[in-house]
Amino acid sequence: MEAEKIILPNGNTASLATTHTLTAVSNSQIKVVPVPAAKPVIFYIGGAGDQQSYYFQGAFRNIDDVDLLMSKRMTNAQLSEKYTKYVWGYEKARGESDIEDHFIKLIPGKSSPVYIVGHSLGGWNGAHLSRILSDKGYKIALLITLDPVGKGSLVWLGSDIYYSEPTPVAEMWINIRAHPDKPDASDHVANFGERWSVGQGPNINATVNLNHAFAGHMMVALIEENKCALDFLFDAYVKSLK
Repeated sequence: MEAEKIILPNGNTASLATTHTLTAVSNSQIKVVPVPAAKPVIFYIGGAGDQQSYYFQGAFRNIDDVDLLMSKRMTNAQLSEKYTKYVWGYEKARGESDIEDHFIKLIPGKSSPVYIVGHSLGGWNGAHLSRILSDKGYKIALLITLDPVGKGSLVWLGSDIYYSEPTPVAEMWINIRAHPDKPDASDHVANFGERWSVGQGPNINATVNLNHAFAGHMMVALIEENKCALDFLFDAYVKSLK
């Protein structure tokens, strides 16, 4: 639009500023701005010798069995493309730089539901991680600790774990303790590291007749109302996609 010109009293010519047409107040049309859905993410955290060798033992990749179980559930539900997960060893869940690189940078946003599944030393460090992320404003939707280990002073000296007992923060916490009738070598290792005897805190605190190494079996053991930990994880994750 060309600016309107006027003649001032002194004879000079001036231009008036042009104006733009705004949306009328009476215009009742509502403009909808789409807000992207918060994307959930799962972190699987293995124990000693899980993702890398631990004093010349491993890697055993026990936590990978849990990931595989969840992956199959998501595939069967035709939701595999919405399955966002990362698998780490317990050592990645301690230290500011490791937590930044292996967790915080991978969470889409602070409104994104975060799911943590930790086994053995990974359960101990994962429980600490839930508190650290929560204190930074992240939403911990579900924490699952599978026969967590880390109470022993000797294992603390030889492993990259937190010394103090965890104080987890999560909307729901499931703890599963392995107490087998026939202990094997993995149970002796867990006893050396000292299992974390969780008292108060978990929403579900179950004991199963399984050996320490069988993280996948713990996930599918019935623990409450004919449901297993995998059921709780799958249901919560899928619900957060809607």
